[in-house]
Amino acid sequence: MDALIVLGTGHATVTNVYNTCFALRQDDEYLLVDAGGGNRILTQLIAADIDITHIHHLFVSHGHSDHVLGVVWIIRIIAQKMLQGSYHGFLHIYLHDSLKHIVETMCKMTLQSKLTDLFGNRIIFHIVEDGTQMNILSHLFTFFDIHSTKMEQYGFFFMNGDQKCVFCGDEPYNESCYSYVKDAYLLMHEAFCLYKDREIYHPYQKHHSTVKDASELAESLHVKKLILWHSEHDDLMYHKHAYLEESKLYYHQDVYVPDDLDVIEL
Repeated sequence: MDALIVLGTGHATVTNVYNTCFALRQDDEYLLVDAGGGNRILTQLIAADIDITHIHHLFVSHGHSDHVLGVVWIIRIIAQKMLQGSYHGFLHIYLHDSLKHIVETMCKMTLQSKLTDLFGNRIIFHIVEDGTQMNILSHLFTFFDIHSTKMEQYGFFFMNGDQKCVFCGDEPYNESCYSYVKDAYLLMHEAFCLYKDREIYHPYQKHHSTVKDASELAESLHVKKLILWHSEHDDLMYHKHAYLEESKLYYHQDVYVPDDLDVIEL
């Protein structure tokens, strides 16, 4: 993969930014990871200069609204373009079994049958389980159950050359995932708020972590680069600086607190 394009950085109820989702680019093709909570995903793709006809792979981590509702819009637009003849090939969607039922049900309830008739034909669902491996854009991806305390959820890692890049979903790292996450070159991890603001945002009650927690984790697992997102964004002017300052107290490698539409070269 040559780049990670950040499409959104916020948690479920943010309004100043989009919900956390991103795309991995290989040459001029993309793997979209989650799609946020609505049709603003289409705006974000345009702003990021991502041609939707070059998205042939989509991973959906779990069924919370801020990750899955945008998937309906991606499927709608791609299915329309398939029927119009302007989208070539297949759309491959990777997700766990019960989430497949959710996505199919939402689409069949809200989209025209001529679009959902493409399911199993040109829109292909691939079921992932803990340890499932798939070749996507010439990279081997290993999917893993993050052992969510709220809803079944999956993350993944892939090898970019000899560098392991890990996406942990939107909950704190679970020790049962140690073998997947240890010694990562790049770790993508949620950080709901600053540690000092934990009594304001209550991250632990929401099964999330703080910048301090995520940074200490990355330090202990010998991670080389850390991305922090899925956060509150109540003060955009203050957000990035404050998160970087707190992270650097506990983590002594490269840390990124991206803005929506940032591009991180891999």
